[in-house]
Amino acid sequence: MYASYKQTEMAKAGEDYIFKQLFEKETSTYTYLLADKKTKEAVLIDPVHETAERDVKVVKELGLSLKYALNTHMHADHITGTGELKKLVPSVKSVISEASGARADVKVKDGDTLQFGKFKLDCRLTPGHTAGCMTYVWHQKGMVFTGDALLIRACGRTDFQQGSSESLYESVHKKIFTLPDETLVFPGHDYKGFTVSTVGEEKKHNPRLTKTLPEFKTLMKNLNLPYPKKIDASLPANMVDGLCNLELNEKTV
Repeated sequence: MYASYKQTEMAKAGEDYIFKQLFEKETSTYTYLLADKKTKEAVLIDPVHETAERDVKVVKELGLSLKYALNTHMHADHITGTGELKKLVPSVKSVISEASGARADVKVKDGDTLQFGKFKLDCRLTPGHTAGCMTYVWHQKGMVFTGDALLIRACGRTDFQQGSSESLYESVHKKIFTLPDETLVFPGHDYKGFTVSTVGEEKKHNPRLTKTLPEFKTLMKNLNLPYPKKIDASLPANMVDGLCNLELNEKTV
């Protein structure tokens, strides 16, 4: 099993909760583990197929019960770990936005909530990077998990998967930048060594999203980014909850 990853120092265990930020090196993807310390119910946000066994090991070491495995969107750069997690922990439920069009046990819409122990995550639809991007807000702990909609000093590209620069700009400004300035921003990826930001920082310093909408649209149109190298394998698998081609073939025989 591929296991090239690091676990960052971003780990917290408050009086009533557990939080861990995990990292997958090849695609620079963050996976987040949140848990209620008393009830032991836990959720994972944006698990990766190659590091699913690592995530389950951490969950078991902490004596937690994994309730949900959430995707912020249908990823193009890696296969989600939800399919593998469901094999390792059959009781876990996969989650993705209804707007994504992808398969999952639970389809969430804008305004829905997901409960784990005494805590809940609010679901905010934030399209633009893809049509089905969902941001998860943990109001009780002042954290927001933005996937690729808002990155630290950047944002997700908008040139495929029904992306829209105008929609992304509106999503971030109306659904994320309206949160309190001290809200901690935890993105889906980072390529420069950052682990966390705040809403206030990004409102002031994000070089893309501090521009006017016309300027932002021009900037995004001219990024000239390369075609994601894993997209041809990732998108078909992520449409069906992270199942690989072999598993798909077995299910259709």
